[in-house]
Amino acid sequence: MAEGLFNALAPAGWEAGSAGTDPHGSVRPEAIAVMREIGIDISHHRPKSIADALSGDVELAIGLCEEEACPVIPGIRTVHWPLPNPAGRELLFFRDIRNDLAARIRRLSNDLTGANT
Repeated sequence: MAEGLFNALAPAGWEAGSAGTDPHGSVRPEAIAVMREIGIDISHHRPKSIADALSGDVELAIGLCEEEACPVIPGIRTVHWPLPNPAGRELLFFRDIRNDLAARIRRLSNDLTGANT
């Protein structure tokens, strides 16, 4: 959800990729459903490892870890947003996480826009 939201809301020139410490399976159908509600299609997204995500030009890492320790990535600016993992919860919980992420990403986008001017 974070990758889809960031790519929809971020200022020009910024692009997100998402990754996890233990990627497997596929994107949860609940996440696909709540993102579709706001016009963002993440059905083609797939879980990726942090190593895969770091293969490009990375300027910022945002950790969404609440239940586990966020990895430290030396040399990259890191922001920590401790959000609970919605896996296994009802659709309403996924919506709450989506809305929280969207608000945080909008605030971050304003900061990133100011940093590039």
